[in-house]
Amino acid sequence: MRENYSTIATKHLLHHLIYVETKVQSRIFVVDDHPVVRDGLKNLIEQEEDLVVCGEAPDAATAFKLIPQTSPDLVLVDLSLEHSSGLELVKDLRNQYPDLPVVVLSMHDEMVYGERAVRSGARGYLMKGESSQRVVSAIRSVLQGEVFLSERLMTQIASRLSHTKTTRPPIERLSDRELEVFQMLGQGTSTSAIAEKLSLSVKTVQMYVARAKEKFGVTSARELMREAVRWEEAQVK
Repeated sequence: MRENYSTIATKHLLHHLIYVETKVQSRIFVVDDHPVVRDGLKNLIEQEEDLVVCGEAPDAATAFKLIPQTSPDLVLVDLSLEHSSGLELVKDLRNQYPDLPVVVLSMHDEMVYGERAVRSGARGYLMKGESSQRVVSAIRSVLQGEVFLSERLMTQIASRLSHTKTTRPPIERLSDRELEVFQMLGQGTSTSAIAEKLSLSVKTVQMYVARAKEKFGVTSARELMREAVRWEEAQVK
């Protein structure tokens, strides 16, 4: 007995619904302090059938509140966040969720921040100027257990292994916090404003400044400021 058109159409619809319900989608959580960037990443990611954005946050505190509720398979993190450091967030995620992979997507030069992000626990590093397809490729690669870094960055990391700390340039010998403070000094930010932005005491910021002076071989805050301004200007060229 032949099935009528209505019965066949119903079966096809049921098969489609079963496929959609059973299709595995990897869940991505986005942390970026710019709503426009978060919206753009969500639109990009959700064009892929195997990926979905399960949540988003503008800062570290919100991310830690929402991540347990959304159960992501991967977190996409910007390094520049309001009232917090993206590098510190990556470290905290590694400590609290060691099996949760993190990919950093940032405007900051990978040659300055890429290795730091990897040391902090990131499994991938991308600059925001990368193509949309490369962002998707990075997400998929890291979800499959791989590390996603540019050839240039991998070469730099390999080169570091053959140099002692004392032979490296001063900027590379700064700790992550010292680099944050140094960068803000170069942007003309006062120590009190740096302390407020990073949720630190002024005394702590002054300690980081003192350590940076020692590593740059300068004796005054003004000399360090000149170094910071020069470095910051080089970054934006």
